[in-house]
Amino acid sequence: MPKYVIEREIPGAGNLTGEQLKGVSQTSCGVLRNMGPEIQWVQSYVTGDKIYCVYISPNKEMVLEHAKQGGFPANLVSEVATIIDPTTAE
Repeated sequence: MPKYVIEREIPGAGNLTGEQLKGVSQTSCGVLRNMGPEIQWVQSYVTGDKIYCVYISPNKEMVLEHAKQGGFPANLVSEVATIIDPTTAE
């Protein structure tokens, strides 16, 4: 199944408290439960003014629908073509 990286522009994201991040996570998980098992949240990376999320989904439209239902921005959604890591060099 395809994997996607979502760039979410959220000013001050890096300053969100643990409690705020928990709330965002709970909202996301609630939307995912309603959407069914086809779309999965893998993990997210919080930076200064952005959150980068990794999702597994059958298509980009489901990723965008998750963002819409959750009230999250999805400024850029990119399908992952290939994954590399240090073992790729071996």
